[in-house]
Amino acid sequence: MPAITLTTLQSLKQKGEKITMLTCYDATFSHVCNQAGVEVLLVGDSLGMVLQGHDSTLPVTTADMAYHVACVKRGNQDALILADLPFMANATIEQTLNNSAQLMQAGAHMIKVEGAVWLAESIRLLTERGIPVCAHMGLTPQTVNVLGGYKVQGRNENQARQMRADAIALEQAGAAMLLLECVPSELAKEITSAVKIPVIGIGAGSDTDGQVLVLHDMLGLSLTGRVPKFVKNFMTGQPDIQSALSAYVAEVKAVSFPGIEHGFSA
Repeated sequence: MPAITLTTLQSLKQKGEKITMLTCYDATFSHVCNQAGVEVLLVGDSLGMVLQGHDSTLPVTTADMAYHVACVKRGNQDALILADLPFMANATIEQTLNNSAQLMQAGAHMIKVEGAVWLAESIRLLTERGIPVCAHMGLTPQTVNVLGGYKVQGRNENQARQMRADAIALEQAGAAMLLLECVPSELAKEITSAVKIPVIGIGAGSDTDGQVLVLHDMLGLSLTGRVPKFVKNFMTGQPDIQSALSAYVAEVKAVSFPGIEHGFSA
């Protein structure tokens, strides 16, 4: 496939074709995800849990992220590489710019930051300096201690109203993409319609512009044995990993995944 760019993703949204994204942390999986047609590879700070064995994403450093971005870049052919800015790497504007630059120099095409409308100034400054930004809203794992656990966000009307307003504000600040995690399906649908930029969902229903899952989750691999509601094991019935990845792409494109059972109500 031709190289995936932000223009490609915007075109897919406009055509109504779903965008496929998976987390990826190394060159081998980068290569096989490319072969399966995955359009966006997210080098997520989830590596702290699935690779490093931590109980949260908080211990992950910018150096960890840069290392894995570089690994993914070496195996990548055409996918867009999106990299997480880890916990407290954007505590100040200076840190945000410096740490984002490290990840871009390691091979990322875009940076993902967790938060809400308070991210607007950082997004504006990053975009002005040539760094595209994806804003991660809803359940933001880096703030799990404030949220009181891994809980669905936006279930009451005040939260939902604020999330809709924040999404529009972050688009206006220059965000090139949104990621909604563990958000009621109907709210995710409303936000997707309210903004012109692509919206990717995880536990946010089927009406977002695309889907993302943690690679290890969708391959049925788990350190804890706990499987989130929004996960489907794509290895079931497949002869090999390559087939499972291809099945994921096909089901997202056909809008057969996620099903109603993978989403949340208000």
